[in-house]
Amino acid sequence: MTGPMTVTPPASRIEDLRRQSRRPALAPAPPGAVSLAMGEPDFPTPAPVIEAAAAALRAGHTHYADQKGLPELRAALASRLPGRPGLAWTADDIVVTHGATAALAAVVLAMIGPGDRVVVPEPAYSLYADLVVLAGGTVDFVPLAPDLHWDLDALAAALPGAAMMIFSNPSNPTGIVHREQELKALGDLLDGSDTLVVSDEAYHRLVYPGHVMTSALEVDSLRGRTVYVQTFSKTYAMTGWRVGYLTGPREVVDAAAHVHRTHNGSLNTAVQHAALAALDLPDGVVDAMVERYRRRRELVVGRLSGVPGLHLVPPEGAFYGFLRYDAGLPSEAVARELAERKVLVRAGAEYGPSGEGHVRISFAASEDDLRTGLARIVRHLGGGRC
Repeated sequence: MTGPMTVTPPASRIEDLRRQSRRPALAPAPPGAVSLAMGEPDFPTPAPVIEAAAAALRAGHTHYADQKGLPELRAALASRLPGRPGLAWTADDIVVTHGATAALAAVVLAMIGPGDRVVVPEPAYSLYADLVVLAGGTVDFVPLAPDLHWDLDALAAALPGAAMMIFSNPSNPTGIVHREQELKALGDLLDGSDTLVVSDEAYHRLVYPGHVMTSALEVDSLRGRTVYVQTFSKTYAMTGWRVGYLTGPREVVDAAAHVHRTHNGSLNTAVQHAALAALDLPDGVVDAMVERYRRRRELVVGRLSGVPGLHLVPPEGAFYGFLRYDAGLPSEAVARELAERKVLVRAGAEYGPSGEGHVRISFAASEDDLRTGLARIVRHLGGGRC
């Protein structure tokens, strides 16, 4: 008799992903600790959104939806996109996805294959590189300038021949808002090429005084080559609802829709009705949350500024601070040490080679947790110990 069969998964792609990825499996903070690690609003989802989901369930919206998303939701999203001269956005230009994560996965898996090179300015959200590796492509990391904006000379050297460039604006993890002139310069660099741009604009409403958000869809030279990725998670405090969407050139949208329906199927129908209700919320609901983030940002900047051994470029958007430290230790070791001191952060190395020597702090946490966590960080890292 033969023994039970042992199944071994193909090693190459999984091993590549394991070598590439430094994304931790996150868990709630243990008793006595505070978490500044999660990019998740601590606000409750607005009541009208919850009520709309409950009403949809009671009304029998419990069956499969259109695999591209409810037509009325897609139409509402299309009507809110930046205009494009001579051509109106329609519902057919939108794919509703299981959060921005699934939107990013759909476009990368649809458009990238073995041998394709993808430029990722870094430090950058770690999912981008992981998806490229999963698709069989090659990641070309391009370090940012010292102010954490793009190094346009470095991009000019890296972009020729690239199949895709992926970035977030405002940026996770740096909190930088890439300016209109940066986006126009990128368009100039890509003129005459076939490079696809993926602009992840999940934090587009979280921009602080003195800074202006420009969507890649508003830049003439980028509009025709840009896949725009968006989510309800950050703007409406809807992380657990998993509603995202994408748009862009129709042939790319159709390809991404095919991948998404193959991997994911249609999104929860009642949740899509809730998303429609979120779009109808008064601006003041979102503005109130942004004002709270602004105050938390000031708390972070004020507490960390001038501390010996710590260096912070003030966040311009999103709800992250990318803190550089002088302590001569790898960022994963520093994150472990801070966890032992009851404050959770993300190691900078997760976000690319240039992230080493940094930790990412989220100020989506409460003011009390922020004060406690920042005090523990300063106590441990302040003074530039080696």
